[in-house]
Amino acid sequence: MTEEGLMGSALEWGRHYAMVEPSSYRIDYAINPYMDPAVQPDPVRARDQWQHLAATLRSLGATVEEVPALPQAPDMVYAMNLGLVALRPDRTGSGGRSVVLSHMRHPQRRVETPAARAWFEAQGFTPSYVGREGIGAHFEAGDAFPFRGDLVVGHGPRTDELALRQLAGDLGVRVRGLRITHPGMYHLDLAFCPLDDEHALVCPAAFDDESAHRLLDLVPQPVVLSEEEAIGSWCANSVVVGRSVVMPGCPDRVRSRLDALGFDVVLVDVSEFHLGGGSVRCLTNPLDITVGLLPGPDAAAA
Repeated sequence: MTEEGLMGSALEWGRHYAMVEPSSYRIDYAINPYMDPAVQPDPVRARDQWQHLAATLRSLGATVEEVPALPQAPDMVYAMNLGLVALRPDRTGSGGRSVVLSHMRHPQRRVETPAARAWFEAQGFTPSYVGREGIGAHFEAGDAFPFRGDLVVGHGPRTDELALRQLAGDLGVRVRGLRITHPGMYHLDLAFCPLDDEHALVCPAAFDDESAHRLLDLVPQPVVLSEEEAIGSWCANSVVVGRSVVMPGCPDRVRSRLDALGFDVVLVDVSEFHLGGGSVRCLTNPLDITVGLLPGPDAAAA
């Protein structure tokens, strides 16, 4: 059931994904609080979980493109961070598909970028960068989401604040910057999940006080998560297909709220990938994001 007047319009994106097959997934190093090379994922169980996630998305009507993994890139399975796909119209209204490739903070992951570029180009996307090969601003696509016509971007642990202005100018959008301070929610996609044009899962504990207030003001009707809910269940690291929310876990209080808002909660077990610091959203990269050009002469980071 839905509560009268609370349902928003479904997201215009989230029905086409890239996923990197998990044959190379393992833990060779520790670049986040969850990783421990002494605790390795079970490769058979990981593949089964990955295949079930892909099948679940397809069963909900989404298209899933499978990207080959690099043997030397154990974190490439976290496809969300390969790049930010966006429509880049020019001022005449024409344009094409583009992708802002991630410039990874940690050098261990930069080996993924040439392979990501080749795959995106083969699919018809034009690549661009805000930094590359260790030079320039760092930007990781798990820190960026469109919401209500703007681009919401987290910065701090993985993405540099300098990247926000570059993204705004490159894509022609207003960028809403949020400072992430929580070590366990180092990407925005661990603390923020747009649900529709009115609602989003939001964990204020991930941000400094000013950014937390700005995000809560930006979302008309936020579903607020406690720190324990966000970290304990990974529930903000979810994927939305229409009115279905594909989640790795969902606390009872959050599920009751989502049920009341008319969302169908679909739980999938991706616990093997939690060992590497990622969940459902980290494993999927939306290929159907549209970002429009602002009408004024300049886009700006807010």
